[in-house]
Order: sequence, then structure tokens, then C-alpha cells
Amino acid sequence: MEVSSLPISASQRAKLISAGYSSLSSLFSVSYSDLARDLKISENEAIGILRVASQRRGSERSNGTSSIVNGAQTAWDMLNEEKSLGRITTSCSELDDVLGGGISCKEVTEIGGVPGIGKTQLGIQLAVNVQIPMDYGGLQGKAIYIDTEGSFMVERALQIAEACLEDMQEYHGFLKKDLQACQLNMKPTDFLENIFYFRVCSYTEQIAVVNYLDKFISEHKDVKVVIIDSITFHFRQDFDDMALRTRLLGGMALKLMKLTKKFTLAVVLLNQVTTKYIEGSYQLTLALGDSWSHACTNRVILYWNGNERYAYIDKSPSVRSASAQYSVTGRGIRSSVSNCKRVKMM
Repeated sequence: MEVSSLPISASQRAKLISAGYSSLSSLFSVSYSDLARDLKISENEAIGILRVASQRRGSERSNGTSSIVNGAQTAWDMLNEEKSLGRITTSCSELDDVLGGGISCKEVTEIGGVPGIGKTQLGIQLAVNVQIPMDYGGLQGKAIYIDTEGSFMVERALQIAEACLEDMQEYHGFLKKDLQACQLNMKPTDFLENIFYFRVCSYTEQIAVVNYLDKFISEHKDVKVVIIDSITFHFRQDFDDMALRTRLLGGMALKLMKLTKKFTLAVVLLNQVTTKYIEGSYQLTLALGDSWSHACTNRVILYWNGNERYAYIDKSPSVRSASAQYSVTGRGIRSSVSNCKRVKMM
């Protein structure tokens, strides 16, 4: 249950959410003194909030509305479910191969790298590619793009959409199948209409949007990918209390994981890099620390090797660690082999 439904004042609810207390369960392990400190309120006021939360939990239990543990799922069922999950092509066949077919649904994938390596380009590419019709091997879904840095470029999205349509036309010609109706019904601007864009300017806005996603996706059930560009930006500044930051990030990560399972969609988190002192020297590493690395199912690190771009699978439960070369072109993300080979449709 969300704290937004508690019968307390609007200012108290806002303070709770801003401090990372977005669910009732997050209040049951905190003392009134810690709550008062985190919310910058009096201890009496904190006691009142905890009392209301406790009464609400007791009411839910007496009414039988508390969550019920679902029956166990066999490993065989899990394997079959994993095989049937949809994947979003990156438009680079080599990168798709090392990812096991593309970005997987029901998983959180973190993609990080230095500035200029192509993180935003890849994010826009995925927002377009998730819309590829099922007849062409796609998910025929919609995208949510949460922009924390102001880096989303609608003109670039249109360019990538135009290239995606050209790829589908080429695929249609290759198969020589009667897919003309589907092809003619799509225009580049249709892709833009299926990208829901949120611009957030603070970490409190970011948390609020993530909290709102459950309701929004319930009303737009064809959403198949949520992209946050970047997850890091607002959490790297104005934070003296690292424990608070860790709690806020942990709560947000948990909500995103739940979204992937509930709606069978992919969550893609773009991340920045920072320096870390390792074995006597400073090395580049993804931002937000080691604890954050557990917040994602897959982790992909983008890096330069000379003048070439590479993606390295740093963490995944289903594919081995491997690197793939890719390019950022006028048409979007493409393979580097054979001078930007066209996207391979599955």
C-alpha cells in the first residue's frame, strides 16, 4: 500500500515520499525519532504518522485485504516463460547477439558509459524499436522516456523512426510476404505519438514520476519499455546524507523491478560514470556505488577502444560476459561490420 493513501495532511505525505517512504512497509522498520529527523518534523508529529500507518495496516489485515503469497512456480515453468519473453532489438545485430536477442522484458537493464559514448542515442533507439510490429519480430508496444538531463532530442527520434521504417520495408522485400497493409499504416510521426515523455528537474520529481508509473501503465497497458536517462543525474548533487540517498535509490529500484514483473516490460536505466580508487590508481566505474549494482538484472558498460565503440556485458543471469562493437550513425545505432549493416529482424 502506498503512503499517498494515508489519511494524513498533504504536506506530510509529500515529506514522506520525498524522504523515500513511499510504501507502508517502509514505515514499519523506522523509529519515530529517525522519522522526525528525516522529515524535519517534531517527534509528536512523527508518532502520529506511525500510529496512523499502524492502524491502517491493522485495518487491512482484519478486512483480509493484505497481500497473499502466490503459489510456487516450478523451474520448468520459469524456463518456458523466459523463452517466451519478448526482446527489443538494439538495431545492432552483434549487440543483440551478446544480449541474447536484445533487451529483455521482465528485467531491469542498466547501461552506463562516459559522455558521448551513445547512451542517449541507444535509449532513443529502444524507444523507437519497441514499436516494431509483431509481424516484423517486434513487440508492437509503446515507450515511456523519463528525461532527467534534458538530453532527449525529438528531431533525432524522428530520424531514427524514419530509418526504422526503411528497415521494415527492406525486411518486407526480403520476405516477399503480404505485409503491405501493416507497412502502409505506419508513418514516422506514429512512432513519436507512442513515446510518452516525462521531463523531471529534481530527485523528488523523479521519485514522484516513478511512483506514478504503476497507475500510468495500468491505463496504457501496451507500454513495453521504461527508459530513465539518466537514473544518476539528480542523485549526484545536493546529497550530504548518503544513507538517505541509498534508501531513496533502493526504494525506486524496488518499484522499477516490480513494474517489470507486473506488466511484463523492460526497464532501461542509463547511468553516468565516476572515478574510483582501485589498487593504487583511479579508474572509471559506473556511478552510485557498489550497492546500486544490485538494483539491476543486467549491466552493460559502453566504452571506447581507440575510435571504436564497444558494449560489454558486465552482469547478466542468462548470458555470458562478452563485448560487441557498435556504431552511432545518422540512422541510429548500427553494427560496425560492413559499414553499418541494416538491422537484422528476428
